[in-house]
Amino acid sequence: MFDYFDALLLARIQFAFTVSFHFIFPAFSIGLASYLAVLEGLWLKTGKQLYLDLFKYWLKIFAIAFAMGVVSGIVMSYQFGTNWSVFSDRTGPILGPLMAYEVLTAFFLEAGFLGVMLFGMERVGKKLHFVATLMVAFGTLMSATWILSVNSWMHTPVGFEMGANGQFMPGPSWFDIVFSPSFPYRLFHTVNAAYLTTAFVVGGVGAWHLLKDRSNPHARKMFSMAMWMAAIVAPIQIVAGDLHGLNTLEHQPQKVMAMEGHFDSHPDGAPLILFGIPNSEEKRVDYKIEVPKLSSLILKHDLDAPMAGLDTIPDSEEPPVGVVFWSFRIMVGLGFAMMGIGLWSVFARWRKSLYEWPWLHRAALVMGPSGFIAVLAGWITTEVGRQPYVVYNLMRTSEAASPLDAPAVAASLVAFVIVYFAVFGIGVWYILRLMGHTPHIDETGVKEGDGAPIRTAGITPGPTQNPGHSGRLPSGKEEV
Repeated sequence: MFDYFDALLLARIQFAFTVSFHFIFPAFSIGLASYLAVLEGLWLKTGKQLYLDLFKYWLKIFAIAFAMGVVSGIVMSYQFGTNWSVFSDRTGPILGPLMAYEVLTAFFLEAGFLGVMLFGMERVGKKLHFVATLMVAFGTLMSATWILSVNSWMHTPVGFEMGANGQFMPGPSWFDIVFSPSFPYRLFHTVNAAYLTTAFVVGGVGAWHLLKDRSNPHARKMFSMAMWMAAIVAPIQIVAGDLHGLNTLEHQPQKVMAMEGHFDSHPDGAPLILFGIPNSEEKRVDYKIEVPKLSSLILKHDLDAPMAGLDTIPDSEEPPVGVVFWSFRIMVGLGFAMMGIGLWSVFARWRKSLYEWPWLHRAALVMGPSGFIAVLAGWITTEVGRQPYVVYNLMRTSEAASPLDAPAVAASLVAFVIVYFAVFGIGVWYILRLMGHTPHIDETGVKEGDGAPIRTAGITPGPTQNPGHSGRLPSGKEEV
């Protein structure tokens, strides 16, 4: 068995497995933290109980997702020392301080205000609690900023000097290291992806409850907000992805060659291959469906612009084309599907039927997990497309691994698989249960209809809210 699954391959599988599990939680919590800040801000501005109800509904879900993201992230950091000690030693002088900044700024900010956000509304007052919510949201964005700075430097390494012992040493300017050439594009693209991921989860949950009761004002509001986000951000994300692709073509051309399936160079315009089966042995794409010269138009804005192919680089420099080719198409396909749902919702809103079209609600429900699939596909495209390097063009992945035997790595990999599916499977199941709970007035569980003022976390509802209201309007109109 271990003749094929050597220690290096097993270490790569282990890191891919743990980072994939981890990545879905920050992709959700980054957007959800900002959504919670918006909900609380709207509640403070309008005094409408509906926004506070939704805030408390999603706060419970955020707490669990945030906790699972922290726990799964800690495991990854240990792997740098166990499976990738050579990488840690050589890149430590640069990446070590950047990751420390993430802990000292983002993580401390999140940890310092998370308790106030979760439990402190009745203790610190509305405004200070809102500040805590804003700080948690800002902390999630700061965390993404530092981590993407680390990862972007690995893709476009600049601002360093080589030490005598082979270490990457910081040069005179940390600004160049932090803001590497790919960093702004990757940060904007990733944060937008997190917002879209959250929007489609919220929209899917709202659609689920609308299919059961289209008059529920809480479901109507969350669905409306999510669809606005999809309609606005999805087109922006497609433009951001195009700009990111142009940056990648400049700094990592062989990754783009693999994404496009260009085994051969095209001196007078490259086609856009929509679908096909990459054949790395024969250096071609079988059964391909292509549009002539469209790839040159997209990547160089010129139909006849020449495009280099993988035939211009050695086979040893070629990334795994099949994986990159298909993960890229999954990401792009889902991006256009998200934009389609957003535009569909705009049309339904224009027809004053946003809450009346069950097929739109069913489509939004099906698209609920699409953001997670898209961010994982994008991450696979980025990381597998960088191969065979861990620091692009400077340090190969095979040079970064620890001197471990395959059975040792295999044992820890099996343990990770068992523990992750057990622990995080239970966490995801509980989140889905919370999402299945119908949002209603007073998420703290005070009995409705008893004529007493409803208090949520020590806050009395505003004058616009009737405490005995059932949470649904007989007219079918939304209470906003």
